[in-house]
Amino acid sequence: MQSIVVEFFLHFIFQANAASGMAVHDDCKLRFLELKAKRTHRFIVFKIEEKQKQVIVEKVGEPAQSYEDFTASLPADECRYAVYDFDFVTAENCQKSKIFFIAWSPDTSRVRSKMIYASSKDRFKRELDGIQVELQATDPTEMGMDVIRSRAN
Repeated sequence: MQSIVVEFFLHFIFQANAASGMAVHDDCKLRFLELKAKRTHRFIVFKIEEKQKQVIVEKVGEPAQSYEDFTASLPADECRYAVYDFDFVTAENCQKSKIFFIAWSPDTSRVRSKMIYASSKDRFKRELDGIQVELQATDPTEMGMDVIRSRAN
């Protein structure tokens, strides 16, 4: 019985590693550059299209949208990557912003999906030059506004 479980697990790892060669759609890089340089977006949610073997843009948030709008755009039971442009004021009263990369992997998502997202994350993140803070979240409390504020400083 134990060997069947090990074999099953190794099969999933092999499939996830094979799938980690996900292509990154050009629109992902373009939207990220717009967020970083022009500040035309507050956030971007990215999705892996398994059949196409690529990461695509799923949703783009307008500059006026809130952090609550952003968190509401993440599915409760599916993995996603996201970037969020967080504006804040420092203790010295300086206006700043930091770009967060969030790997959203809820406990309720499929094991295969979690493995594909985990194995593709570093390669995808390298495509987005300018990420300042990275978060891994499996439930909303791990990426609450208090966490964002503490990681920004």
